Amino acid sequence: MIRNSIPSMFTVGNLFLGIVAIILAFNSGADNKNAELAAIFVIVAMLLDGLDGRVARALNAQSEFGKELDSLSDVISFGVAPAFIMYVVAFQELNMSALAWIVTAVFPICGALRLARFNVISGVPGYFIGLPIPAAGSVLSTLALFHNEIPTSILLASTLVLSFLMVSTVKYPNFKKVGIPKTALWLTPIIVAGAVTLAVIYPGILSKLIFVPLVIYALYGLNGLKKNARRLFRRRKRMNAADEPSKSETHG
Repeated sequence: MIRNSIPSMFTVGNLFLGIVAIILAFNSGADNKNAELAAIFVIVAMLLDGLDGRVARALNAQSEFGKELDSLSDVISFGVAPAFIMYVVAFQELNMSALAWIVTAVFPICGALRLARFNVISGVPGYFIGLPIPAAGSVLSTLALFHNEIPTSILLASTLVLSFLMVSTVKYPNFKKVGIPKTALWLTPIIVAGAVTLAVIYPGILSKLIFVPLVIYALYGLNGLKKNARRLFRRRKRMNAADEPSKSETHG
């Protein structure tokens, strides 16, 4: 019984950090100091999200309960929390703008849609269909830390692009099959404790360092969209070419 509950403890930890990130965001003050810590807590939540499934597979403790709990936690930690972080540090300056409200709401909505699709539709082996919400949420929360360097219009556009990538059909590499040996399970609490310690001591530096590989992963989808557009263009070109003879015969 206890063994079956261990993966859910990681998931609940993920949810807890997402809630704390929201609280920190709304209590960040004029200098947005707590926003850095909120963003890095989302990153640590992503670590826990990556560990819960691996621990479940290592212990042979996978369950439908754990799957549903994971999805519900992900909506909060990687959908709602990052959107609130971005709103508080960057979009509030738009002075109660309906656009800011809509863009902030669109992100977690697309995240929820992506999770719902993931739970009911089988994907391609080795790939995710659409940008995974933990990656999207981590990119958005760390992107918010650059609000002084990046124009608000770009941040609005980036939020919408990330939202679209989550519900798109672009394939992203799936690294979940990289498991944890049972003999190494005892290391997971140490890894989590170390990550939380670094997050508290170096929130700004650590989150901005992690931002780079996360953005590269997200941009992989834009390359996929480009390939899909080319494929669609070639298909339409072939269809038009096939229609030409029939049109000429009709007019002849």
